[in-house]
Amino acid sequence: MPENILIHLENIHKSYFLSNGIEVPILKGLDLTVNKGEFLVIMGESGGGKSTLLNILGCLHPLTSGSYHMKGENIGTVRDDYTLAFIRNKLIGFVFQQFNLLSKSTALKNVALPALYAGSPKHEREENAAKILKSLGLEDRIHHKPTELSGGQQQRVAIARSLVNDPEIILADEPTGALDTKSGKEVMKIFKDLNEKGKTIIMVTHEPAIATYGDRIIFLRDGQIIDQDYKLPKL
Repeated sequence: MPENILIHLENIHKSYFLSNGIEVPILKGLDLTVNKGEFLVIMGESGGGKSTLLNILGCLHPLTSGSYHMKGENIGTVRDDYTLAFIRNKLIGFVFQQFNLLSKSTALKNVALPALYAGSPKHEREENAAKILKSLGLEDRIHHKPTELSGGQQQRVAIARSLVNDPEIILADEPTGALDTKSGKEVMKIFKDLNEKGKTIIMVTHEPAIATYGDRIIFLRDGQIIDQDYKLPKL
């Protein structure tokens, strides 16, 4: 596999099973290649499988069938929770629509948490967390709790948390969905800057204006990629 390819999915199927045993297919034979340093946007119709695909990329959900290679290694068959947690913590940073911050912890403690799981010493992880928060313009909010922060500030804390272990990949699921337009633009500028510094970013969004920040857009419908290089309609 060429060195510039970071992720390669082939013939991915993902189904869920109801309590009565009925199979509900979500992804149906999906193929996808993501290059190192790419800013990939995932768009598609509601229920088309966007978030399911992102969860598979993030090793949060197992495949039903198919192959998933990351950095040339076949990780689609890995079922060991410890190994999957190691992959997630070392290689992948997650940013969600609803921030998912611990309400009783400060911004600093929230950002440092993945580094705690990675086994970093306290002084090292908090020093690094503070440095990242400062780089995102939150130096005066380091000791504030989420309830003391605006939505845009909370999302910046979430982005800082995704960066604390210096992952190669950032996965973002509707990262501006809970933000106003101004805060959304500020958050997307951060993502763009991170991408220009070499981070690979894969983002789900339904907003055309947000999708324009990406290098490439794929479009999902009924569990399949119907366009690997989707062009947004001109207004």
